[in-house]
Amino acid sequence: MSRDRRVSTLIGIGHFLSHFYVLCLPPLFLAWQPAFHVSFAQLGLIAAVMSAVTALLQTPVGFLVDRHGARPYLVSGVALMAASIALMGLATTYWQLLALAALSGVGNSVVHPADYAILSGSISRQRTGRAFALHTFAGNVGFSVAPPVMAALIWTIGWRWGVGLVGLAGLPLVLAVLWQSRILTDGALPARERGPAVAGHKLLLTRPMLLFLGFFITGSMAGAGLQSWLITVLHQVHGVGITAASSVLTLYMTGATLGVLVGGAVVDRTPRHLAFTVLVVTVSAVLTLIGGYLPLPDVVVAVVMFAAGLAAGCSRTPRDMMVRAASPPGQVGKVFGFVSSGLPLGSALTPVPFGFLIDQGHPELVFALVAGLLMVSLFCVALARASVPSSMAVPAE
Repeated sequence: MSRDRRVSTLIGIGHFLSHFYVLCLPPLFLAWQPAFHVSFAQLGLIAAVMSAVTALLQTPVGFLVDRHGARPYLVSGVALMAASIALMGLATTYWQLLALAALSGVGNSVVHPADYAILSGSISRQRTGRAFALHTFAGNVGFSVAPPVMAALIWTIGWRWGVGLVGLAGLPLVLAVLWQSRILTDGALPARERGPAVAGHKLLLTRPMLLFLGFFITGSMAGAGLQSWLITVLHQVHGVGITAASSVLTLYMTGATLGVLVGGAVVDRTPRHLAFTVLVVTVSAVLTLIGGYLPLPDVVVAVVMFAAGLAAGCSRTPRDMMVRAASPPGQVGKVFGFVSSGLPLGSALTPVPFGFLIDQGHPELVFALVAGLLMVSLFCVALARASVPSSMAVPAE
């Protein structure tokens, strides 16, 4: 394999495991509830703690990655994450699960800043878009396969052996990163060698970075809104059966995953990343409105929502490329740690207000809100790109 492919594969596997570990917990709840005599609210807190710790620590870890290099943090982060999940198989109390979930969140917080720093520093410029796309694609696949794999393991070998096995699966990656460490370059620079760009926390409080954060938050809110409520809304608004509505959601998610690869292929062939993002996000918003408001047959709704997901997925890689282009040399880790924290934050902000609309008898407004959030995200990214001073950015091509 070429150096670029080896780096992409190694980092992609790490991102796959990161996302897999996040969604391997929900299938365990049904086994944990009688085993530890706790409520489902308490079990939900386990997943919430893991995500919250990850979101809170990503930015501080990004500073450490830029100062000391990404490789040691990636190794220690994956090792901590894998060990924490594996040790859940030995837990005897609920509080042990909660503590291990927090430790797993600490390990998971390393992944985004370290991955993007390594990809930016290691991949040749003409392949960066496809490498970023593969990274996102691998994470999405991890989300997709975690629930069925975990359910199968629980059914065949029990939850303790199952969670222990998936935790131990992360250890070969740690060994692989150590073995291949010579090909991983993270682009970290000593402070004296950094350019005149704004440094440290001041960089993250600049207008472009705050707008990129807003872009990530609003885009995540739109995606999480559809993922959480599409089945319910289609059933209530159009009378679509639960099984058919579930299939529509599956197609939407499949389209979003495939769209990541399409976007990666496009951005390596054109420097017009903002124009491409505006196009595909607008298409996704329009298709969401069509699928939500027009009285279409179930099959047509499924096709429309698949296309909406495909268009939304196409925006993921140009999004990351624009953030990379706005990151001063040697500061990619902190920038991606900061802006990507908008993903879990946006997902956390979405379920309650969307659910409130449904409770008030207006489920159809969910589609309008999703489309509106997508357009607000475009407003944020357009202003962010316009606000990046030439002295602060690295070449986009």
